[in-house]
Amino acid sequence: MSAFIAFVIMFALTSCEKANLVSEEMQGDPAGNLSVSVFQIEHTAFASLTRAAVGDVCTKLSFAVYDEEGSRVKQVNQTSDKTGFGQCSFQLEEGNYQLVVVAHSAKGNPTMTNPGKIQFTNSTGYTDTFIHNEEVTIGEEAVALQISLNRIVALCRFVITDNIPEEVKKIQFYYTGGSGAFNAATGLGSVNSKQTVAFDVSLGQTQFDLYTFLHNQEDNVALKVTALDANGNVLFERDFDVPMEQNHITWLSGAFFNGSGSSVTTVTGVTVNTDWAGETHLTF
Repeated sequence: MSAFIAFVIMFALTSCEKANLVSEEMQGDPAGNLSVSVFQIEHTAFASLTRAAVGDVCTKLSFAVYDEEGSRVKQVNQTSDKTGFGQCSFQLEEGNYQLVVVAHSAKGNPTMTNPGKIQFTNSTGYTDTFIHNEEVTIGEEAVALQISLNRIVALCRFVITDNIPEEVKKIQFYYTGGSGAFNAATGLGSVNSKQTVAFDVSLGQTQFDLYTFLHNQEDNVALKVTALDANGNVLFERDFDVPMEQNHITWLSGAFFNGSGSSVTTVTGVTVNTDWAGETHLTF
C-alpha cells in the first residue's frame, strides 16, 4: 500500500511539473520584472491588425532572453490562436541581457539556443520572418518594453505561366546561396544552407513563395526547380541564378515547361510594395 501511495504522489508531482512547463512556455512569468509587448510589425501597428490579419503576418512568436555570455536564460513560444499573443514577461535577476523576438509562420519553432544562429530547417519550413533584437538592463525597477519587429527575409516568388502537364504532381525547389539560420544582431544569414521546399500541384497552384536569409543585403541564390510525377520521378528540371535582396520580393515568372531552359536574364521592371520595401520582376 505504501508503495502505491508513493507512486500516486510521484505521478501527481510529475504532472504538476509538466503543467508548469507548459504554462511557462505559453505565458512566461506573469509577475515578471521584464514585460514585452509587440507594438508593430514592419511599420504596421500590431493593435490595428485583426485576428485574420495577424495570421497573414505571422502565426507564431518566439521570445528569448540571453545573458552576457550569450547563453539562453529563458524562451517563450506563442501561437496566434491563444489569448495574450504578443505579450510576454520574464522574471530575471539583475544584470544585462539580450532580448530577441522572432515572428514567423513556420510549422515548428526555430532553434534559439544561440543568438548568432537562430535556425529554421526544411522540416519546420521557411516563411516570412521578422525580428527584434535589443540589449536590456534589469535593475531594481521593472522594465516594460514596446517593441517593433522588422522583416529580415528575402522572397523569391516563382510563377509558372504555361500549363502544368497532367503527369506532374509535385514541384520541388532546391536552393543554395542563402541561409536557413540568421544572426539576431545583424538579421543576416549565418550558415550556408541547402534549402528544399516541395509543393503539391494537384489543385492547380502556379505561384510558389521561397524564403531565405541572405548573407548580405543583396545576394544571388542558385535555384533548381524540378517537376516530379506521383512516384517521385523527375519529368522536368531547370536551373536559375536569382538576384535577391533583403525585405524585397523577386518575382521570377515564365513558361517553365515550354521555355528555352535558359537562366534568368531579363529585368522587366521594379515597383514598390507598401508591405515590402520593393519588388523586382524577372522573366525567364
